[in-house]
Amino acid sequence: MSFPRYPKYKDSGVEWLGEVPEHWGVGQSRRIFALRNERAAESDQQLTASQEHGVIYQEDFVRLEGRRVVQVIKGADILKHVEPNDFVISMRSFQGGIEWCKLRGCISSAYVMLIPCERIHCGFFSYLLKSQSYIQALQTTSNLVRDGQALRYENFTKVNLPLVPMEEQAGIAEFLDGETGKIDELVAEQQRLMELLKEKRQAVISHAVTKGLNPRAPMKPSSIEWLGDVPEHWEVVGLTKYLSLLVDYRGRTPTKVDEGVFLITARNIRDGKIDYTASEEFIDEAEYEDVMRRGKPALGDVLFTTEAPLGQVANIDRTDVALAQRVIKFRGQPGILDNYFLKYWLMGTFSQSDMEQLATGSTALGIKGSKVGQLRLCLPPNEEQVTIASFLAEELTKLDALAAEAQKAIDLLQERRTALISAAVTGQIDVRKLAAA
Repeated sequence: MSFPRYPKYKDSGVEWLGEVPEHWGVGQSRRIFALRNERAAESDQQLTASQEHGVIYQEDFVRLEGRRVVQVIKGADILKHVEPNDFVISMRSFQGGIEWCKLRGCISSAYVMLIPCERIHCGFFSYLLKSQSYIQALQTTSNLVRDGQALRYENFTKVNLPLVPMEEQAGIAEFLDGETGKIDELVAEQQRLMELLKEKRQAVISHAVTKGLNPRAPMKPSSIEWLGDVPEHWEVVGLTKYLSLLVDYRGRTPTKVDEGVFLITARNIRDGKIDYTASEEFIDEAEYEDVMRRGKPALGDVLFTTEAPLGQVANIDRTDVALAQRVIKFRGQPGILDNYFLKYWLMGTFSQSDMEQLATGSTALGIKGSKVGQLRLCLPPNEEQVTIASFLAEELTKLDALAAEAQKAIDLLQERRTALISAAVTGQIDVRKLAAA
């Protein structure tokens, strides 16, 4: 759907705004928002500012994210008071914009609170101060923000803001509420589809590696309670029984260089594949022999991550690489244990649960190489392993293609959302009649 433009425009004199509707003005941001610098009251509840959830109570953030945040207990005098309708500049506002706060409470002194001075519609500014065009303008106020320096009030005051009639601000906010709500619903549908595909993917793997592909195959008890029955002609053995090689690449961290031999780290191993874009690290060719003295990789070898994250696996698809710490290399005995079946077994629900039972760690689960031998393996005859691995490769390719289409749809919807917000808050489209309809 295309939207009309305003009848007449003028040069705003502000680079990030460009031309604006003729009746709009431009004002200094310090005249629209003042700096709040009040110490927290004893009764104030602590808040957390995040790009995903906005400004919410810390206890709600912990519940939503499933992780702890630092809470100020002693020295609470370093906390600042926040009022409803303040806007909060967070440490990452140069990435995600400035957050609208709807709560009363307190927040870390690392944040900056802005008080609306003039009559503004907070809904309009909640979109404007998180719009892509505004964020890009904010980024130009400092050469250091990209290196992690927090934005301050001085940065904020360097970016002039549009002055829009109050009624029009409200109309734009109402229009964007409606349009972004529709887009968010479509995004949520695609995200639900991706979750279903992920569940389907896991179920297909787990069934194939524990029950096989023949639904009429005679079954027998596995002697493992929640694994249940397995095909009668399969073995249930320790994982390492039929390995011809197990190498744990522990040792000193090699020196990283800009160019050299590609270093596969735990971050590169995801969902059964090696993602060479997830982390791009290299070691000097002169160090390669020392780093790989425990054995160079061969095509098909199984890589297994011992932590951060635990239990991700992939098969080696090129040999001109080095392997980092927190990666174990497996190789099955030829004719007995197929490396590709082994990969899928390790991806299955039973094997993943096995790993978690043996893992340790409070913040991130990890498993020691010495415990890998305690993992268990369902082992069909070799020919059947190859058939199962081939079947899973084909089925997962189909599911991954559907997931990729869903992700593409999400990306396009989010791009449209971003573009629509920027266009509306900078006056590039006229939504007055649409908002009033």
